[in-house]
Amino acid sequence: MYNAKVKNYQKEALKTRVAGADRYEIIQMLMAGALEKMVLAKVAIEKKHLEAKSEHLSKASAILEALRGCLDFEVGGEVTENLYALYSYMLDRLLDASIKNDPTVIDEVSSLLKEIKSAWDSIPNDIRQQTLSENGVDANVG
Repeated sequence: MYNAKVKNYQKEALKTRVAGADRYEIIQMLMAGALEKMVLAKVAIEKKHLEAKSEHLSKASAILEALRGCLDFEVGGEVTENLYALYSYMLDRLLDASIKNDPTVIDEVSSLLKEIKSAWDSIPNDIRQQTLSENGVDANVG
């Protein structure tokens, strides 16, 4: 009972956070979510909970696919092409991790995603606001 209430609270808190977030913050949340799912998958492999492993890797893969699908090739140029290739590589590696039950492969993918997230997190707020306004998004609304 307590666990269900905590999960419900977390779900509602996430909905509230997403509702007030801009595009940059949503990308940050997606990356953090994928990293969390990979940690959970690694633990599941180590404990030989294969059903949980599959569920967590599936969710991490879905998030990576969503991130890859959000890429704007018209604006990003070569950087976007490189990110697309990197996300595709990470998806392939998560499949390898699932098939081989290999937590070291998950570490590899986590490390790559952490590098991308670190770069994303370091974008200055004024640049974010400028980009949002240039793309017709009210930066104060999200």
